[in-house]
Amino acid sequence: MGFRTGVRLPSGPLSERGSCYKLNFVAVPPFCCLIRNYGKEYVMFKKYLGILAAGIVMVGLVFTGCGDPSEKEDNADISGSDVPGSTEDENNDQEGIEPALRDEAKKKKQFANPEEGELYAKIKIKDYGTITVKFFPQEAPLAVENFVTHAKNRYYDGVIFHRIIDDFMIQGGDPDGTGMGGESIWGKAFEDEFSEELHPVRGALCMANIGAADTNGSQFFIVQADAGTIEEMERLLSEYDVSFLEYAEKAYGTKLTQEQAELYKVYGGTPWLYRHHTVFGQVLDGYEVLDAVAGVKTDSEGVPAEPVIIESIEVGEWPVK
Repeated sequence: MGFRTGVRLPSGPLSERGSCYKLNFVAVPPFCCLIRNYGKEYVMFKKYLGILAAGIVMVGLVFTGCGDPSEKEDNADISGSDVPGSTEDENNDQEGIEPALRDEAKKKKQFANPEEGELYAKIKIKDYGTITVKFFPQEAPLAVENFVTHAKNRYYDGVIFHRIIDDFMIQGGDPDGTGMGGESIWGKAFEDEFSEELHPVRGALCMANIGAADTNGSQFFIVQADAGTIEEMERLLSEYDVSFLEYAEKAYGTKLTQEQAELYKVYGGTPWLYRHHTVFGQVLDGYEVLDAVAGVKTDSEGVPAEPVIIESIEVGEWPVK
């Protein structure tokens, strides 16, 4: 493809002011970028939570030249969505259960079980186990067709997860294993598909791109960041009088309503990637496998020390047989 495909850093004040640089065209998350500030150089990498505090100081300096942080634009509510969360009794009853698998979550489109006859896939990862995902063919027909067709054609068999960042995501789908390869079933890039009902929450199956719109190929990633990531993010931001919504908009150009922000507080995820990457599926089972893969030893760029291999991706019709 020429460019390395990844989970892109959205444009915003950091990059517009020349403060943030993409490394070798690698699309990287905000905590994996090189930031320069007043002649000093800081390399922020690996753990989001452990390094975010150092970056907030620099983000705060950027904010001073970006207008009044108190100015907020009104955004439309999520169509067909309720404010997430559950009663205290319900939370106590299902304590210890993955939030996306709780009864309250199953009432929402993104987390509901598939209807009978709808497609699902089992991603079998060597030495780790299986992650089962469902799809959103109405909201992301191209991405679903591309992934399902590749899976049925065994395109992903033996392919590695070439970039893994704990508390963020696991990325694969490049037959070359470099992050620079792979193509769609049509032999060319295809357009993004966004829906207000689908977010890059924990467990979301998303398309990777080269850091520009409509550059989807074969590579995908699964979001692994949990609600604790968002909680810690809010805590650190509060120390600098920056709200979660302000941070998302000012630093990454991602506008969220309060209702949308609540989704991430309950279910985790990567809110700065909203409407930057197509969400075309969601994990139904295998969160423990997702966490195990995300926790492997890697270098500073997220390349695993030992290969994490996709043995196969089996597509079937719901219910699981």
